[in-house]
Amino acid sequence: MLSEPRSGRLTAWGNALLAGLVSPDDAVLAIVGEDAVHRVEGLPGESAPVGLTLALGRLRTLGATGLRVALPAPGHPLGLSGPPEFNARALEAEEAVLCHGAALGLVPEVYEAGPVGDVHVEVVWHVLPVREAPPADVPSLGEAERELAEALRDATDVLSKLDVAGSGPVAEAAIDAYRARAELGREVLAPGYPPRAVRVLELAQRVGLLISLAYENGHGGAVSASEMAARSLALRPVERTARRAQVAAYNSVVEERER
Repeated sequence: MLSEPRSGRLTAWGNALLAGLVSPDDAVLAIVGEDAVHRVEGLPGESAPVGLTLALGRLRTLGATGLRVALPAPGHPLGLSGPPEFNARALEAEEAVLCHGAALGLVPEVYEAGPVGDVHVEVVWHVLPVREAPPADVPSLGEAERELAEALRDATDVLSKLDVAGSGPVAEAAIDAYRARAELGREVLAPGYPPRAVRVLELAQRVGLLISLAYENGHGGAVSASEMAARSLALRPVERTARRAQVAAYNSVVEERER
């Protein structure tokens, strides 16, 4: 949750490219980010891995009009539509991209290469068939924003009572999460996304920071087994809600077009 998922970058900038709002070079540069290179393997009509520019163009000719992200977790196939083989690969990677208009999905596989101190990251996107069906458990932007604010309030209240988020960086992150809803000017999505999607994604990312800090701080003041259980129960639904909000933000362009 602390960093932007690669599937999110591919979805956002792929949608901007498919809409004609950015050039192929700009889209690929944003998708690759700090990685060394991205390749796409298993693309129909290609016998070997190809670069992102060619892959995105080929997906367009195959009928893709938009991209959706999936961020599944055990017991929560968020954004997936099947079949089981694709869902299993996506769950293992904890992310995937599904093409709207073409029954194809992409799952990233990440490799690290190079000597210690000079390691670079290479990503291979595996193209697999997917079922053309509504993605699982994806809320609207409005629902995601409301759910996220409510879950964050509940979790902050519980953690504060347990003296886990009562002071220091955890409390500051919680405050920042609320303030993020009103922040403007930081580009967290590609061109073409509505301001509400940017706001929801930024809040979801800040909530991810809150969750990570809470876990990294150990048990805090929660010293009994019951208190530790209550702490985990407080964090788990917030993490789930934050992932739902991320997916809603990335997918909002396609969802709006369908409406």
